Amino acid sequence: MATDKRVVVYGASGYTGRLICEYLREYNIPFLAAGRNQQRVADAVAAVPGIETVEYEVAEVEHTAAALAERFRGASVVLNTVGPFARYGHEVAQACLDIGAHYTDTNGEQNWMIDAEQRWGAEFAARGLLLTPGLAQMYSIGEIAANICLETPGLDTLDIEVFWKGYPTVASTNTILTNAAFAEAYYLEQNEYAAWPAEGWPTELSVPGQHELGLALPWGGTSHPVWFKNDPRVANVRALGGVFNRPLMQAVPQIVSSALQQMEGLSTAEKYRVIDATSAEVRSEMPPRENPRINTSLDSVYASGPLGRAHCVIHGNCNYKQTALMNVHAAAELLQQPPRKTGFASSCQAFGHRELLGTLRAFGLVLEPILEVHQ
Repeated sequence: MATDKRVVVYGASGYTGRLICEYLREYNIPFLAAGRNQQRVADAVAAVPGIETVEYEVAEVEHTAAALAERFRGASVVLNTVGPFARYGHEVAQACLDIGAHYTDTNGEQNWMIDAEQRWGAEFAARGLLLTPGLAQMYSIGEIAANICLETPGLDTLDIEVFWKGYPTVASTNTILTNAAFAEAYYLEQNEYAAWPAEGWPTELSVPGQHELGLALPWGGTSHPVWFKNDPRVANVRALGGVFNRPLMQAVPQIVSSALQQMEGLSTAEKYRVIDATSAEVRSEMPPRENPRINTSLDSVYASGPLGRAHCVIHGNCNYKQTALMNVHAAAELLQQPPRKTGFASSCQAFGHRELLGTLRAFGLVLEPILEVHQ
């Protein structure tokens, strides 16, 4: 059964999926809300205030490429929030190719991004379609800040950090454990991937705007080394991230270590069962709705070169809302015109970093960036 809705929100019953539906309502963009459980999707979308003011439909769909393509056929854009994406993303990418739709997702999995570029990038480009995984606050805002720094010529090294106040969702916890179980985390050194050490985390970082140090991890390597590996201006990228909650950050390595011990010697399917069970123990319920007075975010990028320095800081709030809004910005753009780059491309490469920043500013989710340049 095809759809007459040009935008699909896949995983609409999840925390971020529901927020995407909210912003699609504000943009007055009709959409198909899809997931693996009809009632859960219907309940989640019905809870969006004012949802009756936009046209939408709800669908239950089996997670296979064929079933997804059959149900999503007719759509131009698929906004995918069903993760971990290394586990579930390939079927959605294949379905998008089959129906000729652009693809975005909210992943935080460096291994998925590297794999997606290798497996799907050329095919999407050949079809004139966009494949932009990693469209999320924890990565895209830092990329915006990095690109603002890179407006100053002669800088080739990026030192990136991201912090936020909040709680990981079930999907985020699952992603952290999946990264640890199946992939190494990389930074970029002279345009080559180099593996972060497996131990010694978290580490302390200075955080702009406060005296207290923050605790950070490689967080799976993040998307930044992947995006900037294809940028001729950049040779080196290191990115670390964390939450401002120090006890939670101190607990993350212990949770991961315990899960890895349980997975020792198990098959892939059995490892996933451990990951799912551990994720449910850590965070079994939907986090509370974000409060902009409490749930703040901070992205800081130092860019350097042989004879230059730049530092950009972007303060924001409600990181899940930032993620949702950027995906809807992408959908709105793609419904009206082709992206700036097709195939595997970051949100900044596809839509422009200043344009993304403008939308976030217009909705009150980030402050004007603070930029210092020394040459």
